[in-house]
This record gives sequence, C-alpha cells and structure tokens, in this order.
Amino acid sequence: MTAGTMPETTGPDATVPDASRPATTGPAGTGAAGTGRAGTEPAGTDWRALGTLVRLVVSDPGCLPAGRDLLAADLAEVDAACSRFRPDSELVRLDGPVDRGEAVRVSPLLAEAIGVALRAALLTDGCVDPTVGAAMSAVGYDRDFGLVRRDGPRLRLTVRAVPGYHQVDLDPAAGVLAMAPGIRLDLGATAKAWAADRSAVRLAARLGCGVLVSLGGDIAVAGPPPGGGWSIRVQDVVSRPDEPAAGPSSVVAIRSGGLATSSTAARRWQRGGSVLHHILDPRTGQPARPAWRTVSVAAASCADANAASTAAIIKGEPAVAWLEHLGLAARLVDPAGNVHRIGGWPPDQG
Repeated sequence: MTAGTMPETTGPDATVPDASRPATTGPAGTGAAGTGRAGTEPAGTDWRALGTLVRLVVSDPGCLPAGRDLLAADLAEVDAACSRFRPDSELVRLDGPVDRGEAVRVSPLLAEAIGVALRAALLTDGCVDPTVGAAMSAVGYDRDFGLVRRDGPRLRLTVRAVPGYHQVDLDPAAGVLAMAPGIRLDLGATAKAWAADRSAVRLAARLGCGVLVSLGGDIAVAGPPPGGGWSIRVQDVVSRPDEPAAGPSSVVAIRSGGLATSSTAARRWQRGGSVLHHILDPRTGQPARPAWRTVSVAAASCADANAASTAAIIKGEPAVAWLEHLGLAARLVDPAGNVHRIGGWPPDQG
C-alpha cells in the first residue's frame, strides 16, 4: 500500500433487504443475520468490555462458547495494555519515563496498537492523532465514559494544537518508544477497531468458522462468511439490533474487512451549558465542529474504516470529496438528519 493512501473498500458489496436481526453499526447494539454452515443460523452473544458493548457472532453455533472465551481473553489483554483509564495499564505507566525524557520498551501488543494509531494519523493527514490524551482530559473525558459527569461547570478551554504524531518515535522491531515530555497518548480513536480486526482473524483461525466481532459498532469479519455475507444495519439512532430501526437506516452485506461508524451524538456531555463530544480536532484540541452527526465507512479492515470515519467527522463538509477520492463507500448524516451516500452505499429503508 502506498504511504498516505487508504486501501480500497471491500464493501458494502450487496444490499440485503428484509434481513433478520442484522448486525448494527453506529451508537447501538450489534447482532447478525445470514445462513451459517450446513444451513444453520449464526449464533451470537454480547457483553460489555473496554467500556462498550461487545458482540460476537459465529457462523457455526457450536463454536460460540469457545469463541466467547477467546474474545474475552483477547479484550482483557488489550485493556491491560492500552487503557487510558486504568492506573495499572501499560499505557499509563509510560507517563513517568516519558516525562523524564526516557525511551521505554513496550510490549509487542502495545507496540502494535501504537503502530496502528500512528498509521491512522499518517493516512488521515493527522486528523486522527494519538497525542490528544491531555486535550481529552482537559475537556472532561478523563475516565471511563460511564463515569464521566454528564453536566458540570463551564471549562476554560484554550485553542491549542495537540503535540502531533510526528513527536512519537516507535521502533516496532525493537519495541522501543520515545516521545517528547508531556505527551499523553490516547488510543481510543483506533484501539477498538484494531482489537476487532485482531480478534476476528484470531478467532476465525482457531475456530475454523466465520466470525463477526463488534466493539461498540466497530465491526470486523473474518473466515468464511454466511451465505449472502454478514448483514449489517447502519443507523445513527440508538436501538438494539433485535428491535425495529429507530429512524432511517440501511442494510448492507460484507464478506470481509470491516465497517465502522463515528458519531458526535453518542458520547456527549455538558460543561456550563456547552455540549462537548469525544472526537477532538487535533488542530484545536477541542471537539470537532459537528458538520456530521454520524459517518459510516466500509473498508478493507475495521481499523481503516474507523480511521476514515473519524477523520471525516473532523474534516467536516470536505470529507465527502475526500472519501470519494479514496474510493470508499460511506454514509454521512448531517445534524438535520439528511443522509449523504457515496461509493455505492445502498439507499436507506424507512
């Protein structure tokens, strides 16, 4: 792949009307539809981890118990390495050495997660930047979102660019990380999508069946898909996948890769009457201007789809031309609820 370009999209490659219990991406739960091995229906289960809803669907129902155990173990490892909110996480333990100007050794898992974040920064012209950690804390997102105060006194925010991913030096082969003092990494913009990709591939190889992993609506699939592909309902109004869509939605099918939705409507809080959200513009260190309420993108991996959808939120109106130039299929919803579809994205239902 050429540096600075996103890979070509792998979906959506089909519209699936009247899908039964489709997987849902966006600020909502997830499920799955399709026909599994030997005519069986895929089986799924969900729980919470990494501060979000986890949904696992397998094409062979007999693989579900083992798959759940494997995915839970994978996510526990990711949380211990990458969490910004656990004082014992490997990421948080970097703060002291970094402030002393020391280069530090990191585990292969954390090195991979940071590498994915730096790649996303490169491919999005710095719109998705992992050095937003301090800015994220400054706007009030300084703990697991379930514990963030939904209202509070007005903040005195200063418009200031974040340090920038160019100040992060990672040698993945040696497992050595060096950063400018004071930088706080936040992998929240990329870690869930990367974890979904990683686990989908690992589970498909171990279980020998098709696997769909959704982490808060960031969806990755691997292994042989059900007949017709994995059906995914895309929407920006919260509802469970086993309930009728609340508001306009579209149903697509993917057979590989991933699909992600970024939203300014899902993780919001107020300070002094001002509404804030969790997608920060690295140029200002403040929540991006909400030109889009949600952006959904399909790509060759969930990590790439998520990088593109998050960057589109930050880019605002120019995101349409940017996504079209990359050849990515996408669905963008503006604050008034108007839906913009590009790259062959199917029409909405309802």
